Amino acid sequence: MNRTLSITALGIVGYLAYRALKPRYDFRNKHVLITGGARGLGLVLARRLVAAGARITICSRDANELRSAQVDLVARGGRVIAPAYDVTDPEQVRQLVAHAQRGNGPIDVLVNNAGVIRVGPDEEMREVDFRQSIDTHFWAAWHLCRELIPEMKRRGGRIVNVASFGGKVAVPHMLPYSTGKFALVGFSTGLRAELAEHGVVVTTVSPGLMRTGSHLHAEFKGRHEEEYAWFALGNGLPGFSMSAETAARRILAACSAGDAELVLGLPAKLGTIANAVCPNLTADLLAAVNRWVLPEPGGIGPQIKTGEHSRGLLPSVFTTLSDRAAVANNETATTPT
Repeated sequence: MNRTLSITALGIVGYLAYRALKPRYDFRNKHVLITGGARGLGLVLARRLVAAGARITICSRDANELRSAQVDLVARGGRVIAPAYDVTDPEQVRQLVAHAQRGNGPIDVLVNNAGVIRVGPDEEMREVDFRQSIDTHFWAAWHLCRELIPEMKRRGGRIVNVASFGGKVAVPHMLPYSTGKFALVGFSTGLRAELAEHGVVVTTVSPGLMRTGSHLHAEFKGRHEEEYAWFALGNGLPGFSMSAETAARRILAACSAGDAELVLGLPAKLGTIANAVCPNLTADLLAAVNRWVLPEPGGIGPQIKTGEHSRGLLPSVFTTLSDRAAVANNETATTPT
């Protein structure tokens, strides 16, 4: 027994030493493509990469948001192009990649960050809600990877897939979102194993709640003001949610270290562990939350209201930090990326 424990301890120490001494990926002079990069977490990642000396391509569907983000990044000394493309369209993905390569050279790092959030009971969701989530969270990432992997196999490269805690644990009233994120987590995890031998490193990121300002862009169904209240409250609470700046720093550190997976935030880590160790208990707790805490169907039914138009029930004092993040991170408009 003592020998086994000694060997195990030596193995752990050796692994930790390897992790500490392993060379880090240097973003300087690298070309990084960030989808959903005009606002929120994507914009904060772009700012940190500009500071690290990277060349940046950000994309979004909203040209106005892109212009604002590009001005922000260029003022920080960045070499930035910001084309407007819809990454749920495979043809536009091909055009985006060609545009980025013409403007900034071969792409060294891909950050699949584009996302949509639609909140409400499953009774108010429709097939289009699930298709939108899968198209945005899975198929967009899949098509971008297909475009870039052949060249990355020749030159090396890094891929960061920004999934979610909702892709590890299915959260009630966010089923379309969880469905798309679960697909991305599975694809990203398997892709890492297959690309490792080619020198392409894939990192799967599963953030918990973050103060990015996205509560204004999230879309709500049913009793939309009540749905907004619980969603925005969780996103805005210090200790329960993480700042976008902290999240971006840790994501880039994980990419630089070549980590397989990063779960962001203590609540997300505890929830992921609880679901793995006690899945039945976790399922029962989520069912209780759905029954006793979350709103009943009704209200506007399957219609959609953005967070900006659903703020009636929650006093703004509870979203002060998130509202500040929205202003800082170009989230004050309501057109989704």
